[in-house]
Amino acid sequence: MSDRKHMNDKPKGTSVKGSFDLAQLRELIEMMEAHDVTEVNLRNGDEQWRLRRGPEVTAMPMPAMPAIPQAPAPAAAPAAAAPAPAGGGAAPAPTAADEGLVEIKSPTVGTFYSSPSPDDPAFVKVGSTVSPDTTVCLVEAMKVFNQIPAECSGVIEKVLVKDGDAVDFNQPLFMVRPK
Repeated sequence: MSDRKHMNDKPKGTSVKGSFDLAQLRELIEMMEAHDVTEVNLRNGDEQWRLRRGPEVTAMPMPAMPAIPQAPAPAAAPAAAAPAPAGGGAAPAPTAADEGLVEIKSPTVGTFYSSPSPDDPAFVKVGSTVSPDTTVCLVEAMKVFNQIPAECSGVIEKVLVKDGDAVDFNQPLFMVRPK
């Protein structure tokens, strides 16, 4: 837990009428944990406390999606239609170059990260060789960073998502050419 506390320099256990004390601080921290509150700002006269659990979160604006024009319905339905992707989102149509590739899919809903931190290099990139136990990315779900293993051997041919993208359960993340 990485709580930050801004307190006046008072000896432990002392309290001015209406002021915060250590027991109140402990109670507040317990309440924050119990109710999954990440930040609290309190002010009482000249005294101000700010407590934060976990990393500071900043809102990232989502780009507006352009409207996709509807194509007229075909006169006759094709004999075999491709099944919808398991993640529920629209997947790009497979090309001849994709034939024989294996998908590495997200085992959970969350946020995709290609590296352990913004300053570190990506776990893998196009051209990287992977084995079943190679960590290929992180998917953050409910403030837990899950290491995603390749679960196959081969060479990364495509990276299908970008850092910070929201991913669905079973959504393809990478395409691998098996060895």
